[in-house]
Amino acid sequence: MPFFSSSKRTFLDSHESADIIAAIKQAERRTSGEIRVYIESKCRYVSAIDRASEIFDVLKMERTDNHNAVLIYLAVKDRQVAIFGDHGIHQKTGDAFWEKEVAHMLEHFKQEHYATGLCKAINDVGEALHYHFPYDNETDKNELPDDIIFGK
Repeated sequence: MPFFSSSKRTFLDSHESADIIAAIKQAERRTSGEIRVYIESKCRYVSAIDRASEIFDVLKMERTDNHNAVLIYLAVKDRQVAIFGDHGIHQKTGDAFWEKEVAHMLEHFKQEHYATGLCKAINDVGEALHYHFPYDNETDKNELPDDIIFGK
């Protein structure tokens, strides 16, 4: 069963995009961690996690002070999804956490609830970041933009 609809519906409308950006901002209020969302049409690789890793590097997300940035990656036409966390957060959560979050997103995507699935994943990742890297009012800053990145 495909998790992205084959209908001609725009993947995200402006309200859904705004909801996702708001979810990123909300999640980051409680952590020094950073969350970004990257959406493109096709994945250049067989493995979405390899592509997410490449984009993570291109976006220079490894430059966060605590190595606690997370990229949520989607290739819409190729129906691929991955979540890639820098080594600081990955050492704390492990592969099982990311795999569980991807599975939860896919359940929403199967019902064409894309923004809901993304917002839920952002919230869950934000909770993990908060737990392992709580916000410090004196030292924390927003190190990466909160916008959604749309590739080709």
